[in-house]
Amino acid sequence: AGSALAANGLAAHALVVTHIAAAMGGLTWMTASWLRHGRPSVLGMAAGAVGGLVAITPAAGFVSVPAAIVIGFGAGVFCFFAVDLLKKVIRIDDALDVFAVHGVGGIWGALATGLFAERAINSLGNDGLFFGNPEQFLKQIVAVAVVAVFAAAMTGIILKAIDLTIGLRVPEDEEVLGLDTTQHGEL
Repeated sequence: AGSALAANGLAAHALVVTHIAAAMGGLTWMTASWLRHGRPSVLGMAAGAVGGLVAITPAAGFVSVPAAIVIGFGAGVFCFFAVDLLKKVIRIDDALDVFAVHGVGGIWGALATGLFAERAINSLGNDGLFFGNPEQFLKQIVAVAVVAVFAAAMTGIILKAIDLTIGLRVPEDEEVLGLDTTQHGEL
C-alpha cells in the first residue's frame, strides 16, 4: 500500500484489495484441497494466501474490490493445481512450491491486471480488457512472455554455472542424513 510513497486514498485502496485477494486465495486453496484430498490444509491455506498476495501485487493500485476477489480466487485455484501438477504428474520437487505459487501466481496476476484494470481507480493507469481496452491485455501477455523467456534463460545459465563449480546435488548419503546436518552443521 505504501509503494506510491503516499498515504492517500489509493494507498488505502491498495491495502484493502491486497488483504481481500490474500484472504480469497487462502480460502480457495483450502477449499480446493478439501474437495480434492478430503481434508483442508492449514499449510495450503497459507500458500494460497501467498499466491493471492503475489497475484494482486501488480494489480493492487488499479483494480476494484470485486476484481480482487476474482484475482484471489484465481490464484488459489491456479496455484493449487500447479502444485499438484508439478509434484504428482511431472514429479518435480519444487522446494516450498516456489514456482507453483510465485511463478503461476505472478503470471495470473499480470494477466489479471490486463483484464480488470480501471482508470476510474487510478487515472495513471489504463483500462483493461473488461473495461474496453483489449490492447492492455495484449501488452500484459507480451510482458509475461518476455519475462518467462528471460527468467528461463537466466535460470539455465545460473544452474549451469553452479553445476560446473560446486554441483547441483549433494551425495545421496548426505541427503538421507539431512541437509541441515551435513551442509549446515546443525543438529
